Amino acid sequence: MSAAGKPAPRKLPGSLDTNRRLDRWLRINRNETITVYPGKVEYGQGILTAFTQIVAEELDVKLARIQVARTDTSYSPDEGTTAGSRSLQEGGEALRHASAEARQLLLDKAARQLGVSLEQLTVDDGLITARSGGSVSYWKLASDDLLAREASGDAAPKSPALHTIVGASAPRLDFPGKMTGAPSYIQDLDRPGMLHGRVVRPPSYGARLLELDEAGVRAMPGVRAVVRDGNFVGVVTDREDQAVRALNRLRRTTQWEEQATLPETLDPRFLLQEASKDEVVSEIRDDTAAAGAATRLQAEYTRPYIAHASLGPSCALARMDGNRYHIWTHSQGVYPLRKDLAALLDTSEENIVVEHHEGAGCYGHNGADDAALDAALLARAAPGNVVRVQWMRDDEFAWEPYGPAMVVRMDAQLDGSGNVVDWRHDVWSNGHTARTNWQSATRNSTLLAARHLAQPLPPPAPANPPLPAGGAQRNAIPLYVFPNQRITNHYIERAPLRVAALRSLGAHTNVFALESFLDELALVAGADPVEFRLRHLKDARARAVIEAAATLAGWRSREKGNGTRGRGIGFARYKSQAAYAAVIVEVEIAGDVRVCRAWSAIDAGLTVNPDGIINQTEGGIIQAASWTLKEQVRYEPERVLTRGWADYPILTFSEAPVIEVKVVNRPDEMTLGAAEAVQGPTAAAIGNAVCNAIGVRLRDMPFTRERVLAALA
Repeated sequence: MSAAGKPAPRKLPGSLDTNRRLDRWLRINRNETITVYPGKVEYGQGILTAFTQIVAEELDVKLARIQVARTDTSYSPDEGTTAGSRSLQEGGEALRHASAEARQLLLDKAARQLGVSLEQLTVDDGLITARSGGSVSYWKLASDDLLAREASGDAAPKSPALHTIVGASAPRLDFPGKMTGAPSYIQDLDRPGMLHGRVVRPPSYGARLLELDEAGVRAMPGVRAVVRDGNFVGVVTDREDQAVRALNRLRRTTQWEEQATLPETLDPRFLLQEASKDEVVSEIRDDTAAAGAATRLQAEYTRPYIAHASLGPSCALARMDGNRYHIWTHSQGVYPLRKDLAALLDTSEENIVVEHHEGAGCYGHNGADDAALDAALLARAAPGNVVRVQWMRDDEFAWEPYGPAMVVRMDAQLDGSGNVVDWRHDVWSNGHTARTNWQSATRNSTLLAARHLAQPLPPPAPANPPLPAGGAQRNAIPLYVFPNQRITNHYIERAPLRVAALRSLGAHTNVFALESFLDELALVAGADPVEFRLRHLKDARARAVIEAAATLAGWRSREKGNGTRGRGIGFARYKSQAAYAAVIVEVEIAGDVRVCRAWSAIDAGLTVNPDGIINQTEGGIIQAASWTLKEQVRYEPERVLTRGWADYPILTFSEAPVIEVKVVNRPDEMTLGAAEAVQGPTAAAIGNAVCNAIGVRLRDMPFTRERVLAALA
């Protein structure tokens, strides 16, 4: 019951529960199209294509009739942040049920108009026909009030057995522009009379502005305004080249006082010396099984700080008219960003419209939200004008939030038959969440410029979401059945470097450690790695994807590497509640480690677009290979040193492996998030393949040439 004594409203599926009006999701247009209003945003994962398939399926119309509106706070449903591989589970389910109810309303209206029962009606591409004769189209039935109501939840979506669009590959809506070079990203966005802005970042964390040549820069050609607010400095000009010249002059002439605030070592083990808040997140005890322990093994695994390294540096546009703002951004959470901006700009949320445009490359929390605040602050200096702020490459590397460094210690015991009877997993890490409005109750802000203002809002400590999703502890609890286990998260509140969500959060490192350690145990037990995993698994879907990947790769029991080539496997169920994925890789080692081939099987429940899942799995494998083999943010105590691609190599096109993916479709199961499923398994598979190839174990990422040679020595 509600507080007023009325029955609580029925819980509705996905994001429909918090956005209950049908017309927030759909509009039936008289021009024979249907407009979809998603609250989740596209940034390369293909969800808008999947959404159109869901709507077309439930409404029995052709895909070509579906139009997708841009996500915008002035009309879109509020679905929070697009993250965590939850788009189909939240937005997709909302659209599925909203479309099913819209179809039912249209059929009810058609039955009344045609004077027949519902059972007589069929639908073909929006044309409703009665068996006894007569027809009427959706477009004739459409009215402004048809969907102006709350969803009831009474209309059941189609049975998967009737699907013809969902479950079949559909062309990606976002590919044509990207493949042909058409303007596709916010970095391409242009507006009439647009001005250009740049922000002069401090040279390091904690730097304090001492001197600024404001007058000299104001006198430069095209300069409209120089903005200073505490340690925040920016410039607005007529043309972009003028903004860059003004920026460079400011960088040369501005004086700062710096201090050493960063760790003295790049080794993530400095985390072990930091104060931590320790929590046992899972514990199982079986003293009988533990009594049979015969062999003990321990190991330690690490990951350094990793950059998002977006191919297009962050960008945003803003216009201020009176006390109203319009923001164009590639933020993954337009509503949370609007809330933060309202607090920082001292206005109401109703005075801010945040409109999403896709950015050129980011999975995770990069500088997109920060650029939006930059643009808004500079737009105040040029009211009535659109001001475009483009971060420079060195700004992106030096100031974006990084994926946190992590240390994982493993400790396990085997019985005389080679079975795991005791398992310990300890993880040390900062929090992995620092998105806008995450801690709205505090007077803090995660936005970069907020910490540099004359009246600063300091950043809160990065948060660590609780399980089952988790942050640092994500995927630390094994899906394997071990009679004794203890999983401990050592949360480190103080974050010397700026950190936030990087794709898969703690799962990349936890699965790397867990699955690498399983291989080490299998070797001690004299078992094949695939067989060793299967003997400790009861989950039938988990077993099925491991077996499918092994079949796809032609896995041979106890296969040996030849000194330069080897193969390895990794597995996980992402967040223990999303997609199941197994990855097998083949590596070649000639100084550097190269991933030559990869095979993956993935079970994401009911598959909406098989090609979309394959796209995401291939991309996840390539990205995880780059993290595992190459990527590391470098710094010294005074400042971050990583400023460009020369300082931060990533996997190149020629280094990308040949990849085969098998999608295990389960039409009768719920659709599961798939985009982040393979990052951890890929890292572990690479580590296991390296050991299989050359007989030594690499436990510290990245697997550089120097580390290979040191291990061999």
